[in-house]
Amino acid sequence: MTLRLSRAAAALATALVAAGGAHAADGKLLLTGGVSSIDGAAGGGLTPWAVTGSYATAQELGATAFLTGVKTGDYRLQVFGAAVSWNDRLELSLARQDLDTQDNLAPLGLAGLHLKQDILGVKLRVAGDAVLEADTWMPQVAVGLEHKIAHAGALGPTLFGPLGARRSGTDYYVSATKLFLAPGILVNGTLRLTRANQNGLLGFGGAHGRGTQLKPEISVAKLLARNLAVGAEFRAKPDNLNRSALGDGALKENAWFDVFVAWAPSKQVSFTAAYVDLGRIAPAVQPRRQTGAYLSAQLAF
Repeated sequence: MTLRLSRAAAALATALVAAGGAHAADGKLLLTGGVSSIDGAAGGGLTPWAVTGSYATAQELGATAFLTGVKTGDYRLQVFGAAVSWNDRLELSLARQDLDTQDNLAPLGLAGLHLKQDILGVKLRVAGDAVLEADTWMPQVAVGLEHKIAHAGALGPTLFGPLGARRSGTDYYVSATKLFLAPGILVNGTLRLTRANQNGLLGFGGAHGRGTQLKPEISVAKLLARNLAVGAEFRAKPDNLNRSALGDGALKENAWFDVFVAWAPSKQVSFTAAYVDLGRIAPAVQPRRQTGAYLSAQLAF
């Protein structure tokens, strides 16, 4: 299943590039479709918004493909994926994540481990229109899910077994996005029902965890120019592995934060750069908060 999802994401991204705009749409304003999140859904870098990706509007088909890199003090994360949207209402996305832990999990006997994850996302706009209803208090509202499959190769049983974590799980969320067009401000709130550990890269749930939890995510963006925006995000996360076979606090999980700049030189290309704080990820050789840089490029059709 993991290999099939990975090949599907790569094939979809290739097909979109080859299509080169056969179904291109440009009805939306710049940046109002958001960028590609690390899970593949349209939104901010860390959290989905109620918008659908690309610039497709009513009765149009749009698509995006993206590549993202995150480098913190001890870890490197690479993500690629693609999404298609129809009628500015339905979005389907695929993403592959690869976390290079380098030698930071040597205390667990897992030096050089790559934690990988495939994500299939579905999002449906159920109410509102962020642009057309910008002069009202009605936000755009969407519901979605992200089905995730984590794997660590031959070391999977060694990692997930002692933690009491499952290798797959599904997040469910509802997002509300409000665009204040005159001042150029966008606000998004998301509630996510999840049991994912480190977004799923360390599995789902735990022997001593509290199971599925409802966690908030918040994004605020300010348009500085028609093609340039700055903003910040917050994403709360479960802490299922704080008590585990590795000892209390060994895998404590923190909320995520970022401060970002998004630039769209055209409706076909956008770039996002950010400073990220991912808190503690795992008992690194020198445990510390994982802060660093985020860079993402997106193509839209």
